Amino acid sequence: MEREVKFSLVFRDMWQSAGKYVPRVDQLVKVAPAIIEMGCFARVETNGGGFEQVNLLFGENPNNAVRQWTKPFHEAGIQTHMLDRALNGLRMSPVPADVRKLFYKVKKAQGTDITRTFCGLNDVRNIIPSITYAHEAGMISQCSLCITYSPIHTVEYYLNIAKQLIEAGADEICIKDMAGIGRPVFLGKLVEGIKKIKNIPIQYHSHAGPGFNMASILEVCKAGCDYIDVGMDPLSWGTGHADIISVQAMLKDAGFKVAEINMSAYMKVRSMIQEFMDDFLGLYISPRNRLMNSLLIGPGLPGGMMGSLMADLDSNLESINKYKAKRNQPFMTQDELLIKLFDEVAYVWPRVGYPCLVTPFSQYVKNLAMMNVIQMEKGKERWGIIADNIWDMILGKAGKLPGELAPEIVEKAEREGRKFFTGNPQDNFPDQLEKYRQMMWEKKWETGQDDEELFEYAMHPEQYEAYKSGKAKADFLEDVKKRREVKEEVHMANEPTKVLTVDVNGQPYRVTVAFGDVNPATLNAAQGAAPAAAAAPAAGGEGKDVLSPLEGKFFLVKQAGDPAVKVGQKVNQGDVLCYVEAMKTFNAIRAEFSGTVTAICVNSGDAVSEDDVLMKIL
Repeated sequence: MEREVKFSLVFRDMWQSAGKYVPRVDQLVKVAPAIIEMGCFARVETNGGGFEQVNLLFGENPNNAVRQWTKPFHEAGIQTHMLDRALNGLRMSPVPADVRKLFYKVKKAQGTDITRTFCGLNDVRNIIPSITYAHEAGMISQCSLCITYSPIHTVEYYLNIAKQLIEAGADEICIKDMAGIGRPVFLGKLVEGIKKIKNIPIQYHSHAGPGFNMASILEVCKAGCDYIDVGMDPLSWGTGHADIISVQAMLKDAGFKVAEINMSAYMKVRSMIQEFMDDFLGLYISPRNRLMNSLLIGPGLPGGMMGSLMADLDSNLESINKYKAKRNQPFMTQDELLIKLFDEVAYVWPRVGYPCLVTPFSQYVKNLAMMNVIQMEKGKERWGIIADNIWDMILGKAGKLPGELAPEIVEKAEREGRKFFTGNPQDNFPDQLEKYRQMMWEKKWETGQDDEELFEYAMHPEQYEAYKSGKAKADFLEDVKKRREVKEEVHMANEPTKVLTVDVNGQPYRVTVAFGDVNPATLNAAQGAAPAAAAAPAAGGEGKDVLSPLEGKFFLVKQAGDPAVKVGQKVNQGDVLCYVEAMKTFNAIRAEFSGTVTAICVNSGDAVSEDDVLMKIL
């Protein structure tokens, strides 16, 4: 009898592997019936990962989105699943245990059936509590093995983890090949080995990027895999996932029982995806993310991160080229930066203990590599800027690293007086739910149905406050407006000069175009009237400037409710003054000298450039 293999549409991951955002709730509700009509999906990934945070960023309520989006699938008998970052919940930093417990209760009440839990360190101490929390909430617990390719990540290494998770009560195992760099034969042996431990449902998640995944899908299915994650055109392949049509055809030919695809419905979904991209989502999707790229074999960066990487790359490149422009040095191209970044990832990764390159650790390794590249391009030393979140990983506060740290990293930590941690990571993050409940009461905010609003506030405090104030919506609409303007065709006016934004190999530049005979003084005036980036506002107060070491967003505190530095406050050398958030990590800005804060020059949430004045200290 032919063995059945079922399909899951990873609709959330499709979008976030291609770009930054996911569709709005009205768009999700519109496409759901057509996905159901396709008739080939046993499961759909609806939320988790960055879904909730993204909704907050463009000013929508994620709880409303999850409830409305999951409802039609339940009615159709299709299971829904979410991505869960274990100790980190739905964010890039660790979450207190009481917030983690509430997480599962809320998402189950909103209609999510399965939680896919992963830890980028593959530390079972971070994953096992989620099994209990999921079961208590009435959810299916699917535990992940994060796949990477290194000397220490062997079949035996993964089977040992799988055995511990199964013994702890995991209902299913996910082979999470987030970069698509798992070798087919290796993955087949792994699935075979897990089935020998226990005949447990196995789901394979893979990204297409470097080109292994069709062969990998066939190998894992031959070895006993039960579910395959797939994408669909126009967001399949590239940094995304194999298309359902290709996977279905391959497995059918190999003798597996697979569901038929309603092609009329497929075309409906395909058309709607393109419609959503044309609306605004395409503004955040780099064309490069839709291409296969064998270069990804080397750095092993995951598809989900590549979407945001390409969105962030422009600002990184701009920072480097601003520095070069001031010194009359040749500009760097995007391709040159990518190659330098990938080479630096390969250098950094083994030296920080081989964490699996999956959220958030892929971001940490990439950010560390990018900061090294930027610093070295500016004539500074490697390891100059390491964000607090990255230090937590290095010091063991987020879990045990699979490999050993390089001596240069250990020496830097000791030189800066940082302490290594070997205990249970959760112990570093005490319960905070009641603190946020009190803060909501003081602000006269409702905690919501099933305490879902309380959960969102505790999980994403800064983003939730920006959503409640309306700032998130305003910022998002302004960003969309700017991106549309860049894309629009420029109609030349009659004036002799015109300031334009042009795209060179994916990098936007502000240039002044002159028509006919133009006085150089006029040209210079035009250039000065429309600079590429606005200067930071002049600061009041006296004293020495505290400059931003990088581009990003300015925040006085990392978490809502933390005490903030104020004008008139005395600070000591080494004190944390504020943070610059860049590439999803918070970089602490410390006082280089003691004194009194005389001015805070920017507002929390404001964008800042390198060398902008953040504060003044006298």
